[in-house]
This record gives sequence, structure tokens and C-alpha cells, in this order.
Amino acid sequence: MSAETMVVACAHCGRKNRVPASASGSGTPRCAHCHERLPWIAEADDDSFAAVADKAGIPVLVDLWAPWCGPCLAVSPALEKLAGEMAGRLKLVKVDVDRSPRTAQRFDARGIPTLLVMRDGQVVARQTGAAPEAALRSWLEQSLPDSA
Repeated sequence: MSAETMVVACAHCGRKNRVPASASGSGTPRCAHCHERLPWIAEADDDSFAAVADKAGIPVLVDLWAPWCGPCLAVSPALEKLAGEMAGRLKLVKVDVDRSPRTAQRFDARGIPTLLVMRDGQVVARQTGAAPEAALRSWLEQSLPDSA
């Protein structure tokens, strides 16, 4: 598996699928077997952020985090779960701020985790610090359009 793809198991049929970090158009990943929507979770860095996040055809949840940050590690499973629940409506893009200082600076990340919801390359919602899954779900639902 390369840095540009992730292997994701379909929640519906269990088959494993390769999901690209970036894709052209507004399509979202679907299972090759049953065609259900798959969670779209990708990693990006300073060089790939524009292709992976700015040009996504659906809203993007950006997780600015670091591997040494306890709150970042604590919130990550909740973000991945929410990305699964909101498959087709949301793309989760994880950015390690230690390896991507220009991206962290672009978004003025003064604390981590910093979570951003972006549409068409523009930040529409922002939250700094870890929060419980229920609070993150509510924040995301308020930040996402009704139909994506």
C-alpha cells in the first residue's frame, strides 16, 4: 500500500478496498463488491494537502495532530468512527503538524488537535482541543450541508 491509498474494509460486506487519498470530480469511494459508500480517510502533508483536501468534492474534516499528543491520539478513533458513519458526506484528512509545518501555519494551529471543516478549500468551522464523540458528532452535523 502506498501513501496515496488506504485499504478500507466495507462495513456492509466486509470486503477490503483500496481507497485513493485524492480523486478527481465529486465522486466518493464505494465498495468494489457491493457498491456501498466507504469511509474516506487520508493522510496529507505540506506537498499533498492541496490535492487531498482543497480539491475534494465533498466537505473535508481536517485533523491537525501530532503523534506525541495524548489528546490527539484519544480523539482519533472517534474521528475515524464519524468518518465511517458519514461516508459519502465527509472526507477525513489527517495532517501530522510536525511533518507539515506549512499546513499547520496556514491554518494558524496554535493548539492540537485542531479540527477544521472545509468546503471548496475554505474553512467553515474550527475546533481546537479534544472533545467527546457526541460533541464532535453534533459539531460536524451543524457544519455539514444537509445533502452532500
